Amino acid sequence: MIVSKNNILERTNDKPILWDVFYEQHDTPLPLVIFCHGYKGFKDWGAWDLVAKAFAKAGFCFVKFNFSHNGGTMEQPIDFPDLEAFGQNNYSKELEDLDDMINMLLSNETILEVIDAKTIALIGHSRGGGIVTIKASEDTRITHLISWAGVSNFERRTATIGDLDEWKQDGVKYILNGRTKQQMPHYYQFYEDFVKNKDRLHIEYACKRIEIPHLIAHGIEDPSVKYFEAEELHSWNLKSTLLPIKNCDHVFNTKHPWDGTELSEELRFLVSKTVGFFQ
Repeated sequence: MIVSKNNILERTNDKPILWDVFYEQHDTPLPLVIFCHGYKGFKDWGAWDLVAKAFAKAGFCFVKFNFSHNGGTMEQPIDFPDLEAFGQNNYSKELEDLDDMINMLLSNETILEVIDAKTIALIGHSRGGGIVTIKASEDTRITHLISWAGVSNFERRTATIGDLDEWKQDGVKYILNGRTKQQMPHYYQFYEDFVKNKDRLHIEYACKRIEIPHLIAHGIEDPSVKYFEAEELHSWNLKSTLLPIKNCDHVFNTKHPWDGTELSEELRFLVSKTVGFFQ
């Protein structure tokens, strides 16, 4: 298996993006899968490397990356050493990051030698599920859309970070990261960007425009993004496939760090069903 981690996509006017690629050599071109992490997430979280290897063994070229403002750095991509960048993140930046990643991969000679550029799938976890849904609704290069515990509404989350008047006056709100115990800043620009791009960032509208194969997988007992959000996504695109997973939390019964050498039973099931979705 070929594994190349912590590659750097340099950009002229934006922060660089750190990315990984996993694949096995085949005689035929491989479908490209691009994975987007969620809120307070990163490409090296938990069992995501094991997920990448499972997809590679199944015959895919699997790419995962850190959003440019997720709080990681090129030198320290795990956790959140750059809280200033985290505070300056927003949905529009994540959509731009994803677009730049797709453009780079489709112009990278090494990647083009192994992939089928006509088969590009997006997988998004949690908030990343909303990002990939919007992107897939806008970009005709995307051929498959997969939401893992994906959110159905950005507005509910954006407006409830705190009192809007207080947030505007102070310019920043903080949310505790329960795992790292960091106070994570959210600058008021996050809300301003959402309002400015509200129509584009409407996941329901995006879902209703999806015409490609669309898989929605979600843990029924997910405590972080409730299962009804998966049902909402499915109701907005009745051609989609809804995959409920029993006895499963928001991260498919894994954690960070993940010291095991195997996927959890639930995540192994999810990967198997996602691979089968392509077939």
